[in-house]
Amino acid sequence: MSVPAPESPAPESGATAAPASQASPPSQPSRQSAQISRTPRQMWRAARGPLLFGAALVVVALLVSLGSETSVRGDLDPESAGPEGTRALVRILADQGSEVTVARGIDDAADAADAAERNGGDSTLLLTQSHRLTPAELKRLAAVPGDRVLVQPTTGALDAFAPGVRVSGRGGDSAPEPRCALPGAAAAGRADLDGERYRGSDGAESCYGGSGGAPLVRTDADGRTTTVLGGSAFLRNEDLAANGNAALALNLLGANGGDPGDVVFAIPDVPVQGGGQTLWDLTPFSVRLSLGALAAALLLAALWRGRRLGPLVTESLPVVVRAAETTEGRAGLYASRRSRDRAAAALRGGVIGRLRPAFGLGPDAPPGSVVDAVASRGGADRGHVAALLYGSSPDPGGADPFTADDAGLVRLADELDRLEAGLR
Repeated sequence: MSVPAPESPAPESGATAAPASQASPPSQPSRQSAQISRTPRQMWRAARGPLLFGAALVVVALLVSLGSETSVRGDLDPESAGPEGTRALVRILADQGSEVTVARGIDDAADAADAAERNGGDSTLLLTQSHRLTPAELKRLAAVPGDRVLVQPTTGALDAFAPGVRVSGRGGDSAPEPRCALPGAAAAGRADLDGERYRGSDGAESCYGGSGGAPLVRTDADGRTTTVLGGSAFLRNEDLAANGNAALALNLLGANGGDPGDVVFAIPDVPVQGGGQTLWDLTPFSVRLSLGALAAALLLAALWRGRRLGPLVTESLPVVVRAAETTEGRAGLYASRRSRDRAAAALRGGVIGRLRPAFGLGPDAPPGSVVDAVASRGGADRGHVAALLYGSSPDPGGADPFTADDAGLVRLADELDRLEAGLR
């Protein structure tokens, strides 16, 4: 009798074969053990998806939180509490009774100065970051009423606010003496004004300098005073308490006794470039013409490579292996390893796989249901059917009578053939 082709594969590597005395099929314990005990590699494969997804969520949350943070204010910013800001000076001016307005645009600065004049009060405009302003904006800001204090102004700002003042050099003592008759500077004493040096026209008052120019120059014109400062360290939070820095800042901004006036901090924002040209506008005309030819060449290449080269040709297999040879090869492997239990499992698996659909049973039907259906249809003994199909009686502890030797395996094949033939 020819041995039928096995329909159930050999157990997976790493799974131990079921003992001959076990009543269930050999494949069932291996599936149960695989479900109960999992290797670390299997656990990593199962968990890496959720872990990667969680890590991606954390990265996205960090990026969103960083993007939503407010940017740190720049140098001499009146709203910055950092070392380079001037928030401490603003608080002191407010405590002295001055109304401080922070203007980040030319319109806001001009409106604040005009409002102070309409209310009958004095105002002082403190201008920083003048390099961000255009000549037209500087001219408009120079026309607002009140005194002006320029911190390290550009040449354009000097021309607009203090035409007679010019840059003469840079450097000097880190905390020089005033050496001038200006009341506010003389009262403050030493101050950190190291930076640009200026020379003023006739009548201008120069402080904290010498023959090479001074970092503080004050001019009077049209009833207004314009103070040009070459250094800004005495205004910053980190240096405000050193030397006479705080006193000099308060005196220059109009808080040295009497009724304090309004102070307008004009610190223009970085200008945003509007309009501009697109990438297509910047592309040369010759490149635009070549794009059409390149697109046509790409389309022709796609049509050339995608066209059919003729009808499909059927080729015969180089080697034809009969099913009987495959069965004999598998049987030879079982015989060389004396794996009678696996050979018996292959025979029984083939028969059970063909009998289940005939009795309307699913692939997960328990052994007891299969044994009852076969015994009732064929009129055979239930214990004998259980021994044929599952290797032992349904009672626990029964041994497989067909895997003890090769003769028992041949007898199993013959009886399975007879059982299947009787049920047709």
